[in-house]
Amino acid sequence: MSNDLVLLVARIFLVALFLASGIPLIFAPGGFAGFMGSIGLPAPMLVTWIVIAVKVLGGLAVLVGFQTRYAAYALAAFSIGSALLGHTNWADMNEFNNFFKNFAIAGGFLALSVAGPGALSVSGRR
Repeated sequence: MSNDLVLLVARIFLVALFLASGIPLIFAPGGFAGFMGSIGLPAPMLVTWIVIAVKVLGGLAVLVGFQTRYAAYALAAFSIGSALLGHTNWADMNEFNNFFKNFAIAGGFLALSVAGPGALSVSGRR
């Protein structure tokens, strides 16, 4: 399998979670905003729309290979922030696993940021 094809598959795998969780939020942001408020974040509806923008726009950018480095940095930072804000109850094994899963996802985005999107992208960069 060519490196460009592997990078395309990696981009698809990395963003699937963000698009699958971000797109539905567009149509029903209230519940997520309530959660954001419950963990003490200010302006929960504004935070919700920022999260939606990062997940959906960042996810689409990585998916098609547009401004991949910057989108990958944004999604890596989002993944780390999500781990630190939402998955710190390590007494719960699910939270423990989600914390480190988010760091693993961030690592994938950081690797993508230096590898580039590959030739099978809008930018066509190797």
